[in-house]
Amino acid sequence: MKNFIYDICTKVYFGSDGLDCLGKEVKRFGKKVLLCYGGGSIIKNGLYDKIVAILNSSGLEVFTLSGIEPNPRINSVREGVKICKTNGIDVLLAVGGGSTIDATKWIAAGALVEHDAWDFFSKWSPCDKALPIVSVLTLSATGSEMNAGGVISNPDTNEKIGRIAYPLRPKVSFLDPTNTFTVNRYQTACGSADIFSHLLEVYFAPNDTMFMLDTFIEGMLKTVIKYAPVAMATPDNYEARANLMWAGSWAINGFVGADKSHEWSCHPMEHELSAFYDITHGLGLAILTPRWLTYCLKDDNLDRYYRYGTEVFGIDKNLDKKSVALLSIEKTKEFLFNTLGLDDTFTKIGIDDKHFKIMAKKACEDSFINGFIKLDAADIENIFKACL
Repeated sequence: MKNFIYDICTKVYFGSDGLDCLGKEVKRFGKKVLLCYGGGSIIKNGLYDKIVAILNSSGLEVFTLSGIEPNPRINSVREGVKICKTNGIDVLLAVGGGSTIDATKWIAAGALVEHDAWDFFSKWSPCDKALPIVSVLTLSATGSEMNAGGVISNPDTNEKIGRIAYPLRPKVSFLDPTNTFTVNRYQTACGSADIFSHLLEVYFAPNDTMFMLDTFIEGMLKTVIKYAPVAMATPDNYEARANLMWAGSWAINGFVGADKSHEWSCHPMEHELSAFYDITHGLGLAILTPRWLTYCLKDDNLDRYYRYGTEVFGIDKNLDKKSVALLSIEKTKEFLFNTLGLDDTFTKIGIDDKHFKIMAKKACEDSFINGFIKLDAADIENIFKACL
């Protein structure tokens, strides 16, 4: 276990009446607000009109950026930066899921620099300031509403890159489970797979871990297993949506990984899939995760799989560790592919091995991923092939 500093600046309004405070919270940061959103679902369900009315009644001048894509593109970030600089925007309001919030974060950073926003990724230009960000979450998945990370795609270079910078953490986030009632079955499944992957990336660590944090992760994994199918079957079940929403935030706000220092494995691999094929992030993670778990299984790390299997899935503790480990992987497959109903192979979603070699090299940056076990390009290519 390592020493750590834990510092979260995000103020959270959780529940169905939180938006009553939206106007006063946004107004704390200025008078000109850029409202960022995606494909228009918030217009169809009435949330857009509600938010604009709140902002207008609070005396705020509202500018808009619509059409932010899933796997958000750098061009959307550039467009938002232009709006901010042209109009002297004071604060950004992201209304949507992780893609919208991620794009908004990099707009907020790009608005305060002279260089192109893609330089944050291609040149690793410093990100030490950003305009204040407020978010209204509409999809439980990425946890971007409560963390300092953001992932952006560049279709011109087939790159999808994530980066963490403290100034990107939202100042205020509004988490109302009722805003996720209209999320369809497929996106609920993909979002749940994303949350599940965030937790497993931290849980499967190469070194000793803190018992307290392990039990916290196990509880959230069981929460996703319990409530994802409920939310899929009954979309307006408040208890299910609330549990998924809060689990999604805490899975990746830095708390459960505070004592860890290893790199994540499935996420950089999936980023290559999305960069080349523009697939849904959670779907890619679902297909990769059990193959990664299988590839990483070694005689010297059975204890981690044993605890995962017995504590999360309730597998008989009297079975030998290898049997429990293998069963835990099967239970993971059962949840992702049977319970959530997600496709279980690349072949089913139209992905072949054409780009595997270059994707593998890019995933490990021509070196290796120092994760649960070290993975070089050959290892990653083997995992990709196992997903066919």
